[in-house]
Formats: sequence, C-alpha cells, structure tokens
Amino acid sequence: MPVRFPKKPRIEEKPDFKAGLEYWASIPASNNGVLGGFGDGTLPRVDALTSRMFLLSLLPRLSTVPSSIRPLAAATTPPTHRTRALDVGAGIGRVTGSVLIHLLDTVEILEPAPHFLQEAVKASPGWKGLKEEDGGELEEGVVGKAVRFWEGGLSGFDPKEPGETAKETGRRGVWKGVVGEDGLKLDYDVIWCQWCLGHLSTVDLIAFFNKAKLALDASEPDSLIVVKENLCPDQPKDGVQGSTVFDDDDSSLTRSDLAWKYAFNEAGLKLIREEVQLGFPEELFPVKMYALR
Repeated sequence: MPVRFPKKPRIEEKPDFKAGLEYWASIPASNNGVLGGFGDGTLPRVDALTSRMFLLSLLPRLSTVPSSIRPLAAATTPPTHRTRALDVGAGIGRVTGSVLIHLLDTVEILEPAPHFLQEAVKASPGWKGLKEEDGGELEEGVVGKAVRFWEGGLSGFDPKEPGETAKETGRRGVWKGVVGEDGLKLDYDVIWCQWCLGHLSTVDLIAFFNKAKLALDASEPDSLIVVKENLCPDQPKDGVQGSTVFDDDDSSLTRSDLAWKYAFNEAGLKLIREEVQLGFPEELFPVKMYALR
C-alpha cells in the first residue's frame, strides 16, 4: 500500500512473513484498508488509470480499441492466443479488477491473506467480462474473461507452476480451452507486482525475479514484469546495493531506486522503462513503475 514518510528511517532488517501476515489479518478487506486509508479519495482511480496507460504504452497489442498506439489494421487482426497476467500480492483484487482484467483475457491472482482473497472472489463477478459461476465454458469463437485465485506467499512461489507452491481456491469466468487449466506450465504476457515486494528480503526478491523472468511468454518478445512500489531516498553511505527503510508495523522494507535496480540487475532483468507515479498525496513516499524483461 502507499506509505507516508517515516519520522525516523531505520537500517535494513529482514521482513518476517508471519509477522506481516498477522498485520494484514487485522486490516479490513476493503479499498480503504489495503490502501492505508487512501481508498476513498482520488488515489485508486489515478493509480488505475496511470497503470493502464503505462501498460498499454509498452504492450499496444493489449489495446481493446483502435487508437494511436494500436492502428485499425492491428485491431482487426484476430489474436493468436489468449493473453494471461499474474497479479502477485493482489490483496482484494483491486489491480486485477481495475486494470488487468480490462486488458487481458486471463488473470492468475496470488494472495496470502485469506480474508483478502475471499473478498476478491466475492467482488469478481462485478469485474469486466466475468461470469459469476465457476468454470464456465468457452464456446467456439467467443472470447471470455477468466480469473483463478491462489492462496500463498511470494517467498518460494513459482509463477510458472503455481500449483506447486500455492493452493487454488476458486475460479471465475470461462475456462474451457484456456491454456493451463489442465495443469500445464503457465506463461504470462504480464506479471504485475504492486505494493507487495517489500515483504521479501533482498535474497528472496532476487529469487522471485529469476523465476518470474522464466515465466514470461517466450512467444511474445514484449511480455513484461511490472514492479510498482514505494521509494525511500538513496543514502550515499549504503553504496551500490541502495537504501531501505524497515516498517515495524507490517514487517516490510521500502527500497530506494538504487536498491530496486540492484535487485533487477542481480536477477539478470533488463529495465525497459521507468516512470514516477504522479497525482498521489504529497505526504506519501514517491511511487515508481518499472517495466522489465
């Protein structure tokens, strides 16, 4: 979630998953809860619109209408496959419901907090193109949306084989003929990581990036990992590994720009684009989006 500037920065400490999960168990499963009290203002809409624009500027093939980024000829060309996204640390499904399901056909949601995941399942019938019933059939020639829910944490999670490291808790939408429904290894056009990676130590973060990189769809060279996270200031004394600020409340790390780029480099990821989020309240940490592959 967005975080206010701390009064007293701390040296790096290692996040504790159990402590973090206990914290989030006490937070209401609502927009206002997962956004730290900023869910009733303009932040959710500004966040969603900026994320969609960022993603479409990098993957214009996801555009649903002819536009300056997707010419008419491309818009009338039938897609070669159903597009898929992974939304990690998804909370109540806010990003999936406001961004990903609008642009991609299938979304896999990963979230460790059971009450957040239950709220995502409950809210999902209202998401664009989804049917309320589980496991609806995809009729020939019909493009339908599909979402699957996984309960589990990020440490040790394998995006390519989610069933090995997380528990499936439900499905919504059309699944007949969807790649991956029968246990096949999954590939993604987009892996979206927002306000959750602070719960990983640097070692675990790099390990996750290594696995995520291998889970991108090799048939689509523009497939991306998107990281959208808070930034703390870089301190020269912290060197090339960058700086971090530890949050005692939820046992998470806020990383500096250099700390994120250190992790990207260690995982062998190429930074395609970076962009600062505009329009958020001034008392919050800056938020930046990174596109990687």
